[in-house]
Amino acid sequence: MQIHDLPYPDPGVPDARSGPRFLWWLFRNQLDGQLKSLAWGLLHFASVASLPFCVGVAVQAAVDRSGGRLALAGGLMALACVGNAVGDTFLHRSAVTNWITAAARVQQLLGRKAAVLGSALTRRVAAGEVVAVSTGDVEKIGWFVEALSRFTAAAVTIVVVTVGLLVYQPALGVVVAVGLPVLALAVLPLLPRATRRADVQREKAGRATELASDTVAGLRVLRGIGGEDLFLDRYRRASQEVRHAAVRSARMWSLIAAVQVLLPGLLLITVVWYGVHLARDGRIDLGELVTVYSSVMLLTYPLRHFEEIAMAYSFSRPSARRAARVLSLERAMDTAGTRAAETPAGDLYDPRTGLCAPSGSLTAVVCGDPDAAGRLAERLGGHAAQEGTSVLLGGVPLDELPLDSARTAVLVQDKDPVLLSGTLRELLDVPASGSVAPGAALEAAQCQDVLAALVQGSLGAEDPMDARITERGRSLSGGQRQRLALARSLVTDPEVLVLDEPTSAVDSHTEARIAQGVRGLRSGRTTVVFTSSPLLLDRADRVVFLHEGTVVAVGGHRELVRTEPRYRAVVTRETEEETAPSAALRAGNGGRHPDEVPHGLRELETLEEIEETA
Repeated sequence: MQIHDLPYPDPGVPDARSGPRFLWWLFRNQLDGQLKSLAWGLLHFASVASLPFCVGVAVQAAVDRSGGRLALAGGLMALACVGNAVGDTFLHRSAVTNWITAAARVQQLLGRKAAVLGSALTRRVAAGEVVAVSTGDVEKIGWFVEALSRFTAAAVTIVVVTVGLLVYQPALGVVVAVGLPVLALAVLPLLPRATRRADVQREKAGRATELASDTVAGLRVLRGIGGEDLFLDRYRRASQEVRHAAVRSARMWSLIAAVQVLLPGLLLITVVWYGVHLARDGRIDLGELVTVYSSVMLLTYPLRHFEEIAMAYSFSRPSARRAARVLSLERAMDTAGTRAAETPAGDLYDPRTGLCAPSGSLTAVVCGDPDAAGRLAERLGGHAAQEGTSVLLGGVPLDELPLDSARTAVLVQDKDPVLLSGTLRELLDVPASGSVAPGAALEAAQCQDVLAALVQGSLGAEDPMDARITERGRSLSGGQRQRLALARSLVTDPEVLVLDEPTSAVDSHTEARIAQGVRGLRSGRTTVVFTSSPLLLDRADRVVFLHEGTVVAVGGHRELVRTEPRYRAVVTRETEEETAPSAALRAGNGGRHPDEVPHGLRELETLEEIEETA
């Protein structure tokens, strides 16, 4: 696999049982690239290691005044330099290719996992951790995969050179053979502490990233309630903790680096001291001493890769563990799509709660617990966070359908939809039935003022469809983002559309118009709206009220306001103290409270005013 061939047609099925197993799986799946890198690495390191021999031959030829051997040494040295240059160039090329392709494979795996799990992913793993894995962690994992073949080439070179020195000059070769393993293993006692400090740094950095992500996402709200400074102080403290942890980790790695410099220096001193004594005794020639000395000096270069692989593994191990934890997540109710691909139609039914949304109707669902409503919305779309009985669409279990088919049949828009940066045309360029034009969807979602704002904020954009949307739509208000997301969902025109609080950030008049628009545009299609807004509830064909996870009442909005106190308490925001006297007054006034205009009925009057105006 080359960089220009990315992305992978199939990144494979990862071994996510643990971090080391995941790293080994990555290595095995890039075996061709690793072997190429190893071959070029051996050429590079062998060329470097042969230079001392060439120098030794040249020195001895000069001592012996042999022009032929001096020319031979020069030729060998030139050949070694060419091999060094070619090997180093292609080693770097192949190693970087391994790094990038490994990181790209991990990112593809994470992207596919996020697509499979949907919104259930952030319910099971913190959003900050997902961001950390998909950005910094993939680079560290790629670093280890890239460094492994280079380390292998360095280790093979060291072994070969050591054996060669034992054969070439046994007396000094023994010193080198004993000293090099000591150099390679000297840092091992320091690695556990360095790894622990690196883990602490990663953990604190992950928490700081998560805190920063949450703060930025809620910055508009924080400014509104005056909590911006409080969260900024929290982030400053978290950032300082990361800095302190990084300094402690750097101190340990600097000690390891110092050991890697000190011990080779001591070995060189030992070799020179012993070699001089051997030369004085006439047991070795001057050229042999220069060869051995130069070999030991140049061996410090491949020895540095022992430090690099130790650092790469200690940094990549926690990153691989986090990536494996995310990649090991599975859909709570995944049966691997045992049915053939189809798009079923019919009533949407949830056996766990008893919720039924008849085909072709607008069903509003009222649930006093917003979190429970969000989880139920995910269940209806086949994204359940817990195991249980599958939701049925036309009698077909959604979890037995292939994931693509299930998502084609049921689209869920959660209460905090994301707008990607780009033009409005690109935002609305989604898989769709073709029955709903973007203009009709924007009109139904009451986006006229949003279009004007986008044109005004985009230089040179005369057509609103060419106006640019900033990242996550941050330049727009919450209500404007909500309406654009609703328009995108309406353009998709799925068989079943599930909306979770689609108008919570808009005013009453706009909400009433959206209720009319959605009802008209979705005529003949199944729509489920989770809301407690009387303006939407009054427009629904039927209202379903859930209490403690079970359907307890079904009917029209006005009927349920009169007959179901718990429903009325949720919709009109009445407290328990207010509910009892309201019920008594209704009983004495033909079922109607004399002052029942707050909240619910006042919004209904707003709807009636809009209808009269229309």
